[in-house]
Amino acid sequence: MIGRLSAVTRPSSAALLGRSAARRAQNHAVASFKASTTRWSSTGRTVALANGSKISLSRKEQGRPAHRSFADGWVRDNCQCTQCVNQDTRQRNFDTFQLQEDVHPVNFSETEKHLEVQWSDSHKSQHPWSWLDSWFEGGYAEQFGQDEPRVFWNSSIEDAPPEVPFDAVMSESDEKGMADLTRNIWVHGFSFVVDTPPTPEATESLLEKVGPVRTTHYGGFYDFIPDLALADTAYTNLALPAHTDTTYFSEPAGLQAFHLLSHHAPPNAKPSDDALGGQSLLVDSFHIASTLKKESPEAYETLRTIQVPWHASGNKGIAIVPDRTYPVIEEDNGELTRVRWNNDDRGIVDVFNAERWYNAARKWNEVIRRRSSEYWFQLTPGRVVIFDNWRVMHGRSAFEGIRRICGAYTPRDDFMSRYRETNFPHESVIGRNLNMRSRKPTENK
Repeated sequence: MIGRLSAVTRPSSAALLGRSAARRAQNHAVASFKASTTRWSSTGRTVALANGSKISLSRKEQGRPAHRSFADGWVRDNCQCTQCVNQDTRQRNFDTFQLQEDVHPVNFSETEKHLEVQWSDSHKSQHPWSWLDSWFEGGYAEQFGQDEPRVFWNSSIEDAPPEVPFDAVMSESDEKGMADLTRNIWVHGFSFVVDTPPTPEATESLLEKVGPVRTTHYGGFYDFIPDLALADTAYTNLALPAHTDTTYFSEPAGLQAFHLLSHHAPPNAKPSDDALGGQSLLVDSFHIASTLKKESPEAYETLRTIQVPWHASGNKGIAIVPDRTYPVIEEDNGELTRVRWNNDDRGIVDVFNAERWYNAARKWNEVIRRRSSEYWFQLTPGRVVIFDNWRVMHGRSAFEGIRRICGAYTPRDDFMSRYRETNFPHESVIGRNLNMRSRKPTENK
């Protein structure tokens, strides 16, 4: 991106020389392109065999000419014809490493939908224009679509929490309800499913429609009361601070769901729901991370870079740890991807990083516990909450009596497949999957 110079700014001599060199290089590339065997395509692009063999493509990009040259082996390996790619599974049908090392294009032709290239090994490859265009600036999103921007939130989400009706999600005639549900979870990190029959059977059917239930050492679909049947504080009536689940797995659970089926007062007590407690808590950890980054960049960087151990060791015969240590905050190229936070399941911080990590974690915890960060609500029968366990932390207040809750985990990859398949055209999803590229930093507001 080229920024504008202000009225009081003057480029340095070095900058001017750099720009001059860049212009000369660009002019040389254009001259080389024009000197090659060039043919205007009926699609508005220019195709060429640059330097006698290399496939090159030119088109207008934001009103200016743009140019790409493609490596011979890369183009040949990505032929999309029926001989090279199974059209049903999209899997490659040939051994890349059996191709001639010096294979090169000798000619090309165009159709309305794709470029055809004749190769020195006698093969004729096919390459959709949409795929070639995706390698220009902005082309990836243009051709394959992109996930909706995420919306970070604080306690004000209580004014209009995202929700969808159970019947809409379970509809067999269309998938709009499922699209709305998965989009809510992607954008906001959670969604309620309202008017759900207050039974474990209906809840399990709902969750299985979103994706397969993930089985862990706790089992699959869960339906429990606070009897400490498993050695975890979740199976008690104690208060739980905001946390993410399964921090001790290499891949933590993707989604988590809770459905309160019933909550009865203790024997000989008045059945007042208000007095029983057990309010639920959600906190957007991405909002917490972005707040921390603004208020204390050093603390953010500490929690992003220092890796710590996580474990599950409470049940007999169970001793689970991830494949390696992980930081609290995870990014991909500057974009938040996952938060792993459960102080109860955290192992011992390396002594050499201890002071810096504890200082950062104390600030992190303070931001989490701000009233403005917390969304409190009361679970009720018929109102299922499903949330992104990689992003949204959950907790609860202490309670009295007997609560029966059911729910399950859903694997992350299955959720992402469901979200994209119900919100984008199938061919766009497949194109994106085949051409996945690293995320670029984005501004989230």
